[in-house]
Amino acid sequence: MDRFLIRGGNPLKGKIRVSGAKNAVLPLFAATLLADGPCTISNVPRLRDVTTMVRVLETLGAKAEWLEPDTIRIDGTGVTNLEAPYDLVKTMRASFIVLGPLVAKHGYARVALPGGCAIGVRQVDLHLKGLQAMGATIEMGEGYIAARASKLHGGLVYLDFPSVGATENLMLAASLTQGVTVIENAAMEPEISDLARLLISMGARVKGAGSKVIEVHGVEKLQGAQHRVIPDRIEAGTFMIAAAITGGHLTVEEAPIDMLESLTAKLLETGASIYIGDGSVEVTGPRTIRAVNLTTQPHPGYPTDLQAPFMAYLALAKGTSLVTETIFENRFMHVAELRRMGADIQVQSARGALVNGTTHLSGAPVMASDLRAGAALVLAALAAQGESDISRIYHIDRGYERIDSKLRGVGADIERVQ
Repeated sequence: MDRFLIRGGNPLKGKIRVSGAKNAVLPLFAATLLADGPCTISNVPRLRDVTTMVRVLETLGAKAEWLEPDTIRIDGTGVTNLEAPYDLVKTMRASFIVLGPLVAKHGYARVALPGGCAIGVRQVDLHLKGLQAMGATIEMGEGYIAARASKLHGGLVYLDFPSVGATENLMLAASLTQGVTVIENAAMEPEISDLARLLISMGARVKGAGSKVIEVHGVEKLQGAQHRVIPDRIEAGTFMIAAAITGGHLTVEEAPIDMLESLTAKLLETGASIYIGDGSVEVTGPRTIRAVNLTTQPHPGYPTDLQAPFMAYLALAKGTSLVTETIFENRFMHVAELRRMGADIQVQSARGALVNGTTHLSGAPVMASDLRAGAALVLAALAAQGESDISRIYHIDRGYERIDSKLRGVGADIERVQ
């Protein structure tokens, strides 16, 4: 397995560009299963998760062709296999999102129960209750979920939690139903709005995406379309924290700063300097990092995907910070590895951790347990004294496109080795 060797202590300086959003691409790919023609999607990051999703679609019978390094054409009209197998779904839970469009388009789907990062129990109950409200019959057994409906109909769906995946799955399914579907307490993440833009360009009638109530008027058919993926707000946020933790000065290009207001506010609280330009943001690290408290929330609150990277940053703050995780109950798996580097972090519960700032971190052999934990270790290593050896970086490759070469371009001493 590949790993990163990082020799820390270099302030990052220069310009670094953000790729397309991984969390937007995967539901966009699923949407192509609804169309009566090919869809062309650009600004697609070449990531492990993207490759896995392409394999899922091809297993179903769709055709995928890369036209350029970041542009793919997907034709879902040839789908005949209505089962998404365990060997693919287990590696990436987002592939579960094919359930809704397959049932809406073909009347049946059988999808393995999902896997992915072990950061908490992320149940699919909300997806299934929503599909049942739209007329689907659900059966579970042998590690698979089968959904069947001769024709879905509109319905009223209330999500007990504003799940991004459930909101997207139900939006996709509702686009080809008979009648009107209303999703209440819907997720408001920017990736939801991006999915709605593609669906509308395909001929769907979607209102309210990005708000708590989404209304979908079903149509009989959808056409192929072209779409450009929004920039990755989590990657942009990671680079912003990288500038701050190393005491550097980075211009993050293609940064969707309007999607990162909560992070911007927290960085300013710690003493970082931020200048927002036209399509970019400049971040300068503070001389002394001030401790702050942090609580993750559904969008527009502070994103859970940036909790681990920010905790690495707070490990070098002056004072004590309280980090509260409200989204996932097992998202402090990076703490033990940060401690190996000298961080003083006390996990008080599955939801809260105290971070006592220290004067420096030291390089050490550490292991990525999941995608965002891996990003936190990279940031800590960039600021640490000495060399860090980060293993299991395949987790990081799931969500960050060429992160090592991008960081090298702004002064990081990082090497990918086998």
